[in-house]
Amino acid sequence: MEPSWYSILPPVLAIVLAVWSKQVVVSLFAGIWMGFTLLSGFNPLSGIASSIDAVVQVFTDPGDARVLIFTLLIGSMIATIEYSGGVRGFVRYLETRRWVHNGVRAQCLAWIIGIVIFIESNITLLIAGAVCRPLFDRHRISREKLAYLIDSTSAPVCVLIPLNAWGAVIIGLVQGVGIENPLEVFIASIPLNLYAIIAILLSALVIYRNFNFSQMQLAENRTEAGQLTWPDATPMIDSPGFENVDHSDAEQPASAAYMALPILAMLVMMPIGLLITGDGDLIQGSGSLAILWAVIAGIVTSWVMLLAAGRASLNSLMQVFMKGAGNLLPIATILLLALTLGDVAKLLGTGPYLAGIASTAVPQVFLAPLVFLVAGLVAFSVGSSWGTFAIMIPIAIPIATTLGLSVPLLLAAAISGGIFGDHASPISDTTVVASMASATDHIDHVRTQLPYALTAGGLAVLGFLLLSFWA
Repeated sequence: MEPSWYSILPPVLAIVLAVWSKQVVVSLFAGIWMGFTLLSGFNPLSGIASSIDAVVQVFTDPGDARVLIFTLLIGSMIATIEYSGGVRGFVRYLETRRWVHNGVRAQCLAWIIGIVIFIESNITLLIAGAVCRPLFDRHRISREKLAYLIDSTSAPVCVLIPLNAWGAVIIGLVQGVGIENPLEVFIASIPLNLYAIIAILLSALVIYRNFNFSQMQLAENRTEAGQLTWPDATPMIDSPGFENVDHSDAEQPASAAYMALPILAMLVMMPIGLLITGDGDLIQGSGSLAILWAVIAGIVTSWVMLLAAGRASLNSLMQVFMKGAGNLLPIATILLLALTLGDVAKLLGTGPYLAGIASTAVPQVFLAPLVFLVAGLVAFSVGSSWGTFAIMIPIAIPIATTLGLSVPLLLAAAISGGIFGDHASPISDTTVVASMASATDHIDHVRTQLPYALTAGGLAVLGFLLLSFWA
């Protein structure tokens, strides 16, 4: 159909409903229903039937189906690594290396854990919190500082890596809007993901220069005086810690190899998969196939190690496999509905219509900063970076393709905005888990972290503006 003003109603409904209800799945389906209601001559009942059929049709696209399967498999791999004791072994390895003998090194350790463990943001938070909280208390570094450091190196690091659930979601969304080589586009967007990069570097600067905004400095002064929390603070419960997530019933000591080798297998298999599917050309390889093969290689490696060592039975591994896949089922559902919303947006011509408005109402150099700010507002209100990706990426990329702008730049702006809003939001799951892992009062964490998030966000806006002149 010809694009018109009601072409924007489905994504607008999804955004407004998500902000109001905080329910991303319901909001996405409402947007899908609105789109097919418009396409069926304003018949709401026919819109429901078409919406259900459109969701089913997503599975007919091999690339979409592979990304959905990968999302579930990465959940299984995470669960298997936890079950094997690999996480616990990694923590024990860090604890036995006695180079942490002052506050600066304790902070460096928290930062390094956030960089090294990139398979899942909450695992990063829980491991870093469990390992470093006693060290921070011992060397009188505030728990608020710990919460800030691990929050700034969990999601911002994970979103820069293709080989995890974050990468799967983003690649799936990029593919869903008709980009032929979504992996290549995602990789091209990584150095442009300004907020994530700035947040990581800013946290390193905070450690190096002991740079504290006023609220953080007050927390540091309080801890230096021997008071771990404010008198009226209510520290978050320390669960679930990594030790509770580890379901291993094996008697043998845990080993970091059970985490390191499966991840190494993934990293090695990724370029191999791209070479095979691209007939020797990495760039021409199928990203969705390569990623799927990579995570399967990681799972197989973990299973072989556990079975060979007699640490698990095939039955127990299958139980862990299914449980892990189930843990990421909500994310797969969001991705499925986001792909469907992207399909109905293409049928309605939402992208070309928005591009037409943007080309006349907004100077092109302001589009990337605007996408970043809108994504940040949505993520702050919804408390979910993934939900924001699902809403904003199918809007940003068609604008870029229609106006001939840099697709990686607008993709990076949407991703950066999602991380920024999630980082600043008090209702974000990662913000809550960071408070729990650090055993600090949640509002104290939000209050002390917000100035750093706003600083990084302001620098990101300026950076996107400058990049827009050169893109």
